[in-house]
Amino acid sequence: MRPCRHHRCGSLVEGGGYCDKHKGSGNRDYDRRRGSSTARGYGSRWQRVRKLFLLANPLCRPCQEQGRDTEAEAVDHIVPVTGADDPAFWDEGNWQPICQPCHSRKTANEDGGFGRAKRAV
Repeated sequence: MRPCRHHRCGSLVEGGGYCDKHKGSGNRDYDRRRGSSTARGYGSRWQRVRKLFLLANPLCRPCQEQGRDTEAEAVDHIVPVTGADDPAFWDEGNWQPICQPCHSRKTANEDGGFGRAKRAV
């Protein structure tokens, strides 16, 4: 048994995580802190260039490297960026087409998701 991960909750949870009262609150708190996608630079300009990039690059690059052809659903910043004011944000050389499972896996590795340590960039 481990304490609930919610700040100042004393409930014990089997295996860790959140108690029934706080389930789902971790993501809400995280989303609130990081701001909306528009606030992070992914507004209408990004949506336009993203769409054009995916039309020109329709297959997931990590999947292709594994010998699979999977439709790309997102444009990933190869080297993580801090926002639209980061010069690498708009650098197409820092973009790759990626499917959602590959993007989730890459993000978890970089951000410390799924119990992993956060990787220094």
